[in-house]
Amino acid sequence: MNTMTHKGYTARIEYDERDNLFVGRILGLRAMISFHGETVDELRKEFEAAVEDYLSDCAQQNITPEKPVSGKLMLRVPPEVHSAALIAAQSAGKSLNQWATEVLKNAAHA
Repeated sequence: MNTMTHKGYTARIEYDERDNLFVGRILGLRAMISFHGETVDELRKEFEAAVEDYLSDCAQQNITPEKPVSGKLMLRVPPEVHSAALIAAQSAGKSLNQWATEVLKNAAHA
């Protein structure tokens, strides 16, 4: 997946062959925010403008902008999975949080 980031917001980038455009969509928000450009430079400018417009709109409406993520992730897993993960973390000399972060990071970037 191709992405761009700006001020903590990430956008997924795709190429639309039919319209000969790069198209982006900001991820992790309830609002659907998209943008496009014919070149990578134009796409980057449009992405940054979309983020700035979103933040400006939130300020004008006196609402707190959504943050893509908080850094807290709560999972419900079967007890046997929890136990196996804890044993794997301890075997690696790590806390469960450290181990899970590493596993999720590796899986997300695979």
